[in-house]
Amino acid sequence: MRCRFLLLAFTSLMAVFVVFLAACSPNQSPNQLREKTAEETAALKRDTKAVAEGVKEGLAGNKSVDLNTASRGDLVSLPGVREATADRIIANRPYANAHQLVTKHLLTEDQYARIEDQVSVSH
Repeated sequence: MRCRFLLLAFTSLMAVFVVFLAACSPNQSPNQLREKTAEETAALKRDTKAVAEGVKEGLAGNKSVDLNTASRGDLVSLPGVREATADRIIANRPYANAHQLVTKHLLTEDQYARIEDQVSVSH
């Protein structure tokens, strides 16, 4: 998320720089300058919205891993889930609810408590 935010912030700054350069071009008529400025302003608004969404998404941080469709890598990205556990989670699909990780003896209650807000189940 942080990389996405930085990339979008950089893009926004570049758009401002392009607007500045367009304004300094001596070969443009006033109408061309207005059109170019309007185009760049619209691009800047789009980029600013994207940056705001990226920040909002980053602050929310609620990426949910679907236990019924997640890859091994997605499962291993969860706190305390190692490759062997991820393989067992995949082998015991499908799940009706996330707590079945405990009832099927794949995780302990403590392990489940660490990831319960990061997992979901699709039907």
